[in-house]
Amino acid sequence: MSVSHVTTHVLDTGAGRPAAGVAVVLFHQDGDTWHQLAGSVTDADGRAKDLGPEQLAPGRYRLNFGTGDYYAALGTATFFPEVDLVFEVTGVEHYHVPLLLSPFAYSTYRGS
Repeated sequence: MSVSHVTTHVLDTGAGRPAAGVAVVLFHQDGDTWHQLAGSVTDADGRAKDLGPEQLAPGRYRLNFGTGDYYAALGTATFFPEVDLVFEVTGVEHYHVPLLLSPFAYSTYRGS
């Protein structure tokens, strides 16, 4: 299996464990329009490594996380039915974009 140019890891910080089963969709921006490139679901470790091609052109991208469905499956209310993270790809290095998630907060950072 090849690893995507962009990967993510979702951690359910409220529960203290990886967030398995979160739908993640990768989009690319072209002008004012967003085009869907790929989709995945986080594995048992909360990771999505198969999220699109091995190489992306420089530009603006967005990861959309289906957080509402994840929490609904757990029977937990959440303030965020989805989370969108927009970022810039500027080179050929790997881009890892983690999401730290709880029902009423989230954060992210540029991972390695």
